[in-house]
Amino acid sequence: MKKILKYAVISLVLLFMYVPILVLAVYSFTDASNIGAIHAFSFQNYVTLFTTPELQHMIFGSILLAFGSAAIATILGTTGAVGAFYSKKRVRNTLSVLNQVPVVNADVVTGFSICILIVVVFGVSKDTYIPLVAGHVVLSAPFVYLAVVPKLKQMDPSLYEAALDLGATPAYALFKVIIPQIASGILSGFVMAVTLSLDDYFVATYTKPATFDTISTYVVNATKGSQTQIKTALWALSTIIFIIVIAVELFINIVPSRKEKKEG
Repeated sequence: MKKILKYAVISLVLLFMYVPILVLAVYSFTDASNIGAIHAFSFQNYVTLFTTPELQHMIFGSILLAFGSAAIATILGTTGAVGAFYSKKRVRNTLSVLNQVPVVNADVVTGFSICILIVVVFGVSKDTYIPLVAGHVVLSAPFVYLAVVPKLKQMDPSLYEAALDLGATPAYALFKVIIPQIASGILSGFVMAVTLSLDDYFVATYTKPATFDTISTYVVNATKGSQTQIKTALWALSTIIFIIVIAVELFINIVPSRKEKKEG
């Protein structure tokens, strides 16, 4: 009875999580201008998505921002995690607590604070994209840290010292011994950083140039406007993003398990 109740609860949670997305995906293949009656199936939303220059510029800019900021955040988060792991306990605990602050802090506070610090205090123009990139790095790096730390804890801490005793330089030991051991955590952190950048609205609102829109800011502005064709094209964009996320998650989870079976 407990197992049945457990599976029922899990099924309800999954239902509430995925049904809205699936409904949106279905409507992206229709000619409907609003969620309601479906008159005919159509690929017009996808044609509009890939042929409208405004949408193309927004998507390309958002992807470039996501991967660029995620790369920087991954480097900072990984080096921070490795440094904390090999530091003294007091330093490690202090860094862990400091890393939690951006995670639990509200995005609107993070975005506004970065805007004040970089734009107002340092006088950096938003048109340089520096505040926007910095904001997304600050948003994502702590999550990379959290993804890498468990992999470090699973690793034998004496491997690094053993490599140094055998004559390896610190840099060689880092890239040839430690990085391969925590590669899956680094990859998970990078994917999470990309997702956070694509999903972010508040940090981008405060730090982006006036002429640039990320996917999130564009969607919010589009829903307030009257361009029905653009709104429905965003249904197609949401569907594509969902499919890509599912594919990436399957790849990340299936490939390592297959490698472990072959090694076993």
